[in-house]
Amino acid sequence: MTTNAPQDADRRLPDRLTLDRSALVVIDLQERFRDLIHGMDQVLERSQRLIGFCRQLEIPVLVTEQYPRGLGVTVSELREACRPFTAFEKNSFSCAGGKGFLEALRATKRNQVVLCGIETHVCVYQTARDLLRDGFQVALAADAVSSCRPADRELALQRLRHLGADIMGSQMIMFEMLREAGTPEFKRVSAFLKN
Repeated sequence: MTTNAPQDADRRLPDRLTLDRSALVVIDLQERFRDLIHGMDQVLERSQRLIGFCRQLEIPVLVTEQYPRGLGVTVSELREACRPFTAFEKNSFSCAGGKGFLEALRATKRNQVVLCGIETHVCVYQTARDLLRDGFQVALAADAVSSCRPADRELALQRLRHLGADIMGSQMIMFEMLREAGTPEFKRVSAFLKN
């Protein structure tokens, strides 16, 4: 009797993230939340690093803002990192419900989406769930997402793992996209790869 267990296991593995199939979505990192989100300094630093990495390698970066008239605009350091800056304004918690967002994401011709931002259990969770349902491969940069309460963040990460999202660190994401050292791409982004 033969077994196909290794082949079956391989089929369940998501594709590795690649430079030419990935896009980054930065969710609602707005001024109003700066002092409310647990570990916000790390979330901003890791998100800024991901943005710089992606822009150096011409990976699309899409930014959203939840009701900016009431909650403020994207934090200044990320606005600077994304110059020229544009953001998709939304009232829906899921980015997929924001005007023009899905159309812009589909226009990139990318089917792997890396998410960072806030809050993990609300906007990040609902966005990831909708993108998974729409056939996108979703990876969360776990060190670049958070919520006001750490328990809410952890619950959302567990649920998204169960739904099929990849839960990875930002550095892990970057190294997976690069595949190997010594390439021109690796040299262009080496500064973003440091701890």
